[in-house]
Amino acid sequence: MSSSASKKQSRKNAPGARLDPGWDHGIEIDSNKKQVQCKYCGITRAGGVYRLKHHLACTHTNVEPCPSVPEDVRTQMFDLLSASSEESREKKQRVSKMYDLEEEEGEAGQQAKKCSMDNFVVRKFGGLNVRQTTINEKWKKQDRDEVCQIMARWFYTSAIPFNAVNNPLFPLMIRKLGEYGKGLKPPSYHEMRVTFLKKEVQETLNLLNVYKKEWKKAGCTIMSDGWSDQRKRTMNNFLVNSPAGTVFLSSVDTTNISKTAQKLFELLDGIVEKIGEDNVVQVITDNASNYKAAGKILMEKRKRLFWTPCAAHCIDLMLEDFQKFDSLHKVTIQKVKSVVTYIYSWGTVINWMKQFTKGKELIRPGVTRFATSYLTMRCLSELKGNLFTFFSSDKWKTSMYARRKKGKKIESIIFDNQEFCPNVELCLKIASPLIKVLRMVDSNEKPAMGFLYKSIDQAKEEIKQNVNNVRKRYESAFAIIDKRWEDQLSHPLHAAGYYLNPQFQYSLDFQSDANIKRGLYDCIAKMVPESGERVKIDLQLDDFRHASGLFGHENVVLTRNKKSPDDHQDRETHARRRQINKMKEIHVIDEDDGPSTEFDHQDDDYLDMVPENDVQMGTNDLDDTNLDDDEDNAEDEFQENWDGEDDWENNDFDNVNYGDNEFDENDDNDWL
Repeated sequence: MSSSASKKQSRKNAPGARLDPGWDHGIEIDSNKKQVQCKYCGITRAGGVYRLKHHLACTHTNVEPCPSVPEDVRTQMFDLLSASSEESREKKQRVSKMYDLEEEEGEAGQQAKKCSMDNFVVRKFGGLNVRQTTINEKWKKQDRDEVCQIMARWFYTSAIPFNAVNNPLFPLMIRKLGEYGKGLKPPSYHEMRVTFLKKEVQETLNLLNVYKKEWKKAGCTIMSDGWSDQRKRTMNNFLVNSPAGTVFLSSVDTTNISKTAQKLFELLDGIVEKIGEDNVVQVITDNASNYKAAGKILMEKRKRLFWTPCAAHCIDLMLEDFQKFDSLHKVTIQKVKSVVTYIYSWGTVINWMKQFTKGKELIRPGVTRFATSYLTMRCLSELKGNLFTFFSSDKWKTSMYARRKKGKKIESIIFDNQEFCPNVELCLKIASPLIKVLRMVDSNEKPAMGFLYKSIDQAKEEIKQNVNNVRKRYESAFAIIDKRWEDQLSHPLHAAGYYLNPQFQYSLDFQSDANIKRGLYDCIAKMVPESGERVKIDLQLDDFRHASGLFGHENVVLTRNKKSPDDHQDRETHARRRQINKMKEIHVIDEDDGPSTEFDHQDDDYLDMVPENDVQMGTNDLDDTNLDDDEDNAEDEFQENWDGEDDWENNDFDNVNYGDNEFDENDDNDWL
């Protein structure tokens, strides 16, 4: 009995035991040095029978393969090694589980350090490549779910937007937490607010230096964006755009500042002074008369820069003028608003409608307020058949809503195939080309400066084609577009951008009239004060116009229509872009105490950096209101939403409840 127990306790590879099948194929030369000779090739190697089996299995693991081993022996040794690896893995798993449980129950006197995950992975040899983990898949999934649940709870209780997980820094943070392991002490309130914030500010300032080099070399654009919050505080954000990207420079609280032209000029002039007049090509603001006057004063003082109005705002004003001065658009949009505001004033009606529209909404916000009106009109047009079915259903016909005056009026609008439905289609045919231009200038796919001039002409041509060249259908729209263009958007920079855009310059329909050439030479005269330099530029323009020299090189010709004008830059500019991308992800710095009320910019100011894709005009806020099926409450609430207006049909969408809408911008792009 004792003899049997002794055999079980002895190691199978110990000297004299010889229980391992590998010994059948080798001869022990020196037991102390664990030297074994292969019976097939005669080679002698240290490492004992374990290395001999790898030698015979031809795994290339710390020993060369045997050139003379029989196939059946090689297969046998390979299977033995595989089984041994699996047994070892299972043993380590059991140990790991016990170790984790002990830590959770607090039985360990101190925190123990876990081994690296690499220590629990089987080596790859031969054709064997089995994925191994420290614990089985079920346990690992449970652990992950538990961690993710805690993270989600932190999101919920801190009111963090869900799209924060799409921030590229989020997975980086998770990876760094995993690399640190157990025992990480979280940052304190003071560290987040002071210590690490100062470090981020310094890193941001270092990154800003790369942008400043591009400002000096290629020039930049200062963009001013004014807005007000729910407490009626007015803010002015200032951003700087260059070929290297767009950087958020500062935000100024202008609540207590009079918005006169002189005050706005002083505000803009201070930003120009901070950037450097020689580095600024243009300053962009909205189109209000006080900003326009401030821009003129600025150009009087700063002779080498331009003031230009916001193109997106100008196009939005064109859409607004459609609704103000074109009777077709005005009446049709009023009817669309009547339908939408009535349906979205009743929770029951909304739910009924969604049953027939398969959950689709009638409201879709656009990039601007007045674009939203036309996108909503488009939704109404697309769901026309569904709405016909809804208002023809017994559910609607037998309801109290269908028996009331307003309900009957809405129903009559929906079924009006003689006037309302055709007018909706006609309004969309006229407005949709302008909305395309609006999306182009509001996106970051390509710089709009070199495309705006041509895009307006193309939009007008598309409008003509949409209405079959019937003059009376498009002449009022053309009058509105031309007036806004001449008063606000017709600018030397837009003309120069059109002339210098290779995609248009070498096209067969390129038109270079006197206004375009005058705009080009006005830009050259303002931006290049030296007459000698202007002469050189003029001579180079001839080469550009006739595609001479490098402009006619085969590669340049092939990429004319495939590159944006800003892609035709030197290597230094592209190197700076790569340098910016490599330094780190752009950070957003949010000071706890809010924006300063003083316009005081120093070199060590806190500067916010945001990705270029974030520098966009935001969509309208759609505030949810409570939907109550009780008619009296709904009527009162409905009137309150319109600020006491008696004529509920003439109000905008801004304060209407839009339900649980989730909008997809791609839907609008498909339409356009």
